[in-house]
Amino acid sequence: MPSKNSAFYQTDTRKTAYAVVFVALGVALAPYTSIPLGIARINPTQHFVNILAAVILGPGWAVLIALVIGLIRNMMGVGTLLAFPGGMIGAFLAGIVYLKTRNLYLGAAGEIVGTGLIAPVVSALLVAPFLMGKAIPLLALVPSFLGSTVAGSILGVLAVKLLSRADIIKLGP
Repeated sequence: MPSKNSAFYQTDTRKTAYAVVFVALGVALAPYTSIPLGIARINPTQHFVNILAAVILGPGWAVLIALVIGLIRNMMGVGTLLAFPGGMIGAFLAGIVYLKTRNLYLGAAGEIVGTGLIAPVVSALLVAPFLMGKAIPLLALVPSFLGSTVAGSILGVLAVKLLSRADIIKLGP
């Protein structure tokens, strides 16, 4: 077992602190950026946070952050059950793609594919009928999920670039 002064605990503490800040950011901005669109509530802030978390912390942390934000948003009444696949799948793909390529734009593309194309399928075929008790047409979800993730991903890429330029985070291998 590593000692409490080891780099393991310092790194874990730093990642936990980042995660707490990202959750707070996602939750604090949700009431102002949650836009009802048909059956879904789009939230570009979630995808903004997903990009930051995927790049700075990695895929596991990004998914955990998306899960916690989704839980809190639902408890606050500014989210739906569709927030879980919508946030978590994109966070996972953004994190995995960024981890493998170290390319910010490909990581953002992973977010967009995960949230904009895969999450609507999971939402329409699994979440809506089994957890929400209603049928939602797939084509009704794709435009809202895509719009939300594209807007949030653009903001996330800009934020990562600014943080990198300010020498707050390091990008690349």
